[in-house]
Amino acid sequence: MRTYAVKASEIERRWYVVDARGKTLGRLASEIAKVLMGKHKPYYSPHLDCGDYVVVVNAAQIRVTGRKLREKMYYRHSLHPGGLKEIPLYRMLEKHPTRVLELAVRRMLPQNRLGRRMFKKLKVYAGSEHPHQAQRPEPLDL
Repeated sequence: MRTYAVKASEIERRWYVVDARGKTLGRLASEIAKVLMGKHKPYYSPHLDCGDYVVVVNAAQIRVTGRKLREKMYYRHSLHPGGLKEIPLYRMLEKHPTRVLELAVRRMLPQNRLGRRMFKKLKVYAGSEHPHQAQRPEPLDL
């Protein structure tokens, strides 16, 4: 018996749509990361981008547990002295509701070129409308 290794030309990509209304942030992000990487497929290879496209709708209505809404902080730095900015989760949800889920998923993907390519297959929208109807995405129950 020989181990089957999938070739890049044999990878079949599908489109899925996920409704984030009422879902917990971290649990949803980890399931989306699995689909983007292709770990749900029998021919998964860690060195290839085997994953599918994921369209997330209603990202503004995602929920978090505990005191994360007030206590979870997002940090960025301008690379100048004293340039550290911190934004609490509730403010990030008000201003950029899609960015919260994007950051959670991005940090669960590999931190290299392959991970950046996987991340480009994620499409997040704050409302229930999305422009990907032509791809006929299938609902993905997570």
